[in-house]
Amino acid sequence: MTNPSMMATAGETLLVHSRGQDWLASWHPTHLPAPDGIRHGSAGVCITDDGKIILVSNKNEKDWDLPAGRPESNEDWRATLEREVWEEACATVIDATLLGYDRGECVKGPQLGLVLVRSVWRATVTVDVNVWEPQYEMTGRVFLPPADALSKMGLDNPFRPFRLRAFHEAGLI
Repeated sequence: MTNPSMMATAGETLLVHSRGQDWLASWHPTHLPAPDGIRHGSAGVCITDDGKIILVSNKNEKDWDLPAGRPESNEDWRATLEREVWEEACATVIDATLLGYDRGECVKGPQLGLVLVRSVWRATVTVDVNVWEPQYEMTGRVFLPPADALSKMGLDNPFRPFRLRAFHEAGLI
């Protein structure tokens, strides 16, 4: 069982250290408009037809996370999700429900003052397990039950409270 006190709550600001920078990060629910900031793409809690979660790695299968990425040209949130899931996980989004938004404001580091917003989705996907040809930086892909997926992402993932919130909003924990 996951400790609910470790989960991000709506509007609460948490200090997150990532890639040598400090960010004030917060979760924003879908009944409110997307928070202010630069649209920084989409992430998906991708669920296969047998209830497994897809995680991807771009660091020789040491660090695992949800498929996610930045928008290209004028893509909307959903189009970014669909393209990134295909590029990173070699999976096709069949249906998707917006779960919320992650917002981060850099308070220390080279990107000081930058405010980024990412949409987070619950995506039903189809996967041909024989096809694994990621288009860019991914080096690994796994299919795990939800609890195992959370464990695989690791307790040291700086965005773990937000992943827990996404899994909660997706009805997985």
